[in-house]
Amino acid sequence: MDARVDSEFRFELALCAALEDPDRVVARQLGGAVARPGARIVDVCVLEPGPAFADRASITPASIPDAALEADVGPGTAVPVADAFDLPPERARSVVETAVEIGYLERERRSGRDRVRATARYPDDWVGELVAIENNPDLGRPGDLRSQLRFDVELGLFDRVWLATASHVTRAHLNRIPEAVGVQRVDPETGGREVVRDPEVLPVERPGIEVVAEEGLRTDVEVVSPAAKARKRRRIAERAYGKGWRPDPPGCAHASTTADGGPYCDRFDRVVDPGRDCGEGCAAHEPADPPETDHETLRAANSAWVAEPDGAPRRQAGLDRFG
Repeated sequence: MDARVDSEFRFELALCAALEDPDRVVARQLGGAVARPGARIVDVCVLEPGPAFADRASITPASIPDAALEADVGPGTAVPVADAFDLPPERARSVVETAVEIGYLERERRSGRDRVRATARYPDDWVGELVAIENNPDLGRPGDLRSQLRFDVELGLFDRVWLATASHVTRAHLNRIPEAVGVQRVDPETGGREVVRDPEVLPVERPGIEVVAEEGLRTDVEVVSPAAKARKRRRIAERAYGKGWRPDPPGCAHASTTADGGPYCDRFDRVVDPGRDCGEGCAAHEPADPPETDHETLRAANSAWVAEPDGAPRRQAGLDRFG
C-alpha cells in the first residue's frame, strides 16, 4: 500500500469530520470540471445553504438527477414523458424511474401514456456558496498541486478555494500557490484548523477558462460560459447533498467504523480506504458482511442534510449514487 495515499485518505476524512456542521453539507470526491467531466476531482466540497435550502431539503434526501431538473416538467399539470424529456426513450424512462423513486417526480398513466409532474417547485436559490478544498497534508511532496489549484482559480466554478495541509507553511510555499487560494493548516488528530491565508471570492458568474489539454509548451483551453458553470454548480450541489463524505466500510471480519462513521480496520488498528486497502489484495482479508452502520443518523445529526423530510419517501440504499 502507498503510505502517502493512505495518509492523504485519513487526512481527508479527518478534515471532513472537522468541517461537518449543522449549518452546512460536506462531501468528498466530486467532479470539478465542465468541458471535460472527470478531468478534475475536488477532494472536499462544502455546500453553504442559501435562502431556499429548506425548500430543497424538503423534497428528497437523495441527489436529484440533472436530467430530471432539465426536463420541461413542474408541479402543475402532469405532462407526457416524451414531451418533458429531450432524451432517447430508454434514457428518459431511466431518469423518470430514479426521480419517482427518490420522490422528485410522481407518475400517472392517462390515455395510454405515462405522464409526470414534479412533487414540488425546485428552488433556484438553495445554494449559498460552494467551497472547494484541495488536500495536501505534506507540502514536501506537492505533486500536481500548483496546476490543480490554478485550474480551479481560472475556471471559477467554486466561490472559494482552499488548500488544507498538515505541513508548516512557509513563504516559499505560498509563493507557489495561486494568490486567490486560501491556505489552512489542519491537525488531523484534533481537527484543529489554523488559517494561514484567506481565499479570494472567485467570479462564478463570469466566464471561466478551463484547461483541456497540456503538451509540452502548448496548453489548450476552452472558455466556459456562465450558464454552463451554473448548470455544473447545480450538479455539484445536488451530488454533494445526496452523497456526503462517509465511505461505506468493507465486507471483512476485521472491519468496523469510527465514532464519526469512518471505515476502520481492527486488524491494523487504523482508518482504511476500502477501495484501495481492502479486499483480496489484503493478506488479512476475511470475507464477511460489512459492519452495520448508520451513516444517515450521523449525517442528519451533524449536518444540514435532512434524512427523512416530511412527505418524501424513505431513501433506499444506493440512490445517492445518482446525480
